[in-house]
Amino acid sequence: MKKTVLIVLTTLLFSGSYAIAQTKTELQKHYEAFYDQMRLQGDIDGVINALTHLNVLSPSKERMDTLAYIYANDNQHLQALNTIGIEKNDTDSDLAVQVKAISLKALNQPKRSLEQFEILNQRDPNAYLAYELADLKVQLGDNAGAMKHVEYGIANATDDMKYAFYERQQPYEVSLKAAFLHIKGLIQYNMDKNNIDAAIASMDEALAMDPNFNLASLSKQALTSRKDTPEDKK
Repeated sequence: MKKTVLIVLTTLLFSGSYAIAQTKTELQKHYEAFYDQMRLQGDIDGVINALTHLNVLSPSKERMDTLAYIYANDNQHLQALNTIGIEKNDTDSDLAVQVKAISLKALNQPKRSLEQFEILNQRDPNAYLAYELADLKVQLGDNAGAMKHVEYGIANATDDMKYAFYERQQPYEVSLKAAFLHIKGLIQYNMDKNNIDAAIASMDEALAMDPNFNLASLSKQALTSRKDTPEDKK
């Protein structure tokens, strides 16, 4: 009798475990198909939902990085960082480092963002990364360091490279070289406020490349105003 009960219990436990495993496998296949369908439909919320379920069912660092990227690309930067963290980690994938860099910058964390962009730049330097590094270093007061990235960027940016700006209601793109010239003008002013003409000349170069470069136009107006109204006359 005892042997019979033991056999029955063992059978029930085995069949229960098998059923749970089978259910988990079926759920994973369901959410994989759901993910593919949401991608096909361009449904960002659906994609996030599917990836979240898949990460619960079968945790994957690659999938977590993808989920964080989707959050960041949808301007959900806090959610992106909650997904993969903010720590500086040299073993992170390029995608994870990119997400951390972009999201930290968007959340006004320039120092932490700079750490992530520097990792990316060590792995694969390019003109776009040089601009981000220059922009962040200006914000942090490292004008000499920023100028090195500007010089690299101007030398390596090609004519077809564009950079987007968002200070107007309608975002717009300008030549990346023009963007570098604009930030060069800001650095020149920060480093020598008695030589405003040099900074204005850089703004003029940027506007010659892209006459509709609104931010450069605003910066030139501000510099011209400072030149026309020196500090000692205020």
